[in-house]
Amino acid sequence: EGISSAASLKSQAYFNETGELPCHFTNSQNLSLDELVIFWQDQDNLVLYELYRGQEKPHNVNSKYMGRTSFDQATWTLRLHNVQIKDKGSYQCFIHHKGPHGLVPIHQMSSDLSVLANFSQPEINLLTNHTENSVINLTCSSTQGYPEPQRMYMLLNTKNSTTEHDADMKKSQNNITELYNVSIRVSLPIPPETNVSIVCVLQLEPSKTLLFSLPCNIGKSASPDCCFRYYTQMVKTDHPNIPCLPGNLQPGYFMTLS
Repeated sequence: EGISSAASLKSQAYFNETGELPCHFTNSQNLSLDELVIFWQDQDNLVLYELYRGQEKPHNVNSKYMGRTSFDQATWTLRLHNVQIKDKGSYQCFIHHKGPHGLVPIHQMSSDLSVLANFSQPEINLLTNHTENSVINLTCSSTQGYPEPQRMYMLLNTKNSTTEHDADMKKSQNNITELYNVSIRVSLPIPPETNVSIVCVLQLEPSKTLLFSLPCNIGKSASPDCCFRYYTQMVKTDHPNIPCLPGNLQPGYFMTLS
């Protein structure tokens, strides 16, 4: 019997949810579970799950995975529950045939698990109202996300223009959950008697996803017709579904740049 090896697969799971670690075993010989020994290991060779001739062997499972896995026999997939950031990494599935001459390896497969956590909707806080020199100070913050986002910035929108205001993104990481909190602080020049709308944008990794705050309106309100030429330039194509801000912005709105 020869050993089959499937190509390494990339899988993705969300924090505190369930990830899948596939084995992709075709079982062309139609072997029963009574003839097989199946187990998964992590990159430190710790055992997540073992099925020995149809019987689970929990005493071989490392304590960090105890009670966190379930085997789907129909798809030869191991489900890892309550996924944490520290679970990201490489995993291997091994299948051996229990024959008259002992265990014979017949299949193995590697999978790389990445873990994501959704950041909260960015939130703008106004630190000062209009000052004599027409400057306002604001902060924007977003919490409990992973991985570390690429950048955070403010968009200042008037009836006729949109300007981008970058700032140094402060970040902190929880020692236990490994989730990130991020924030920026910005001082914006606001001409007197001007109606503006300010939106905070968080650009995430690894995808080019933008997460928007609710608009902060200064003055009566910014024009609801301010569809941003900014986005058209950034995406470098026409996107008829790009929202107008602030009029059509929905809470938690995000878009992915193509």
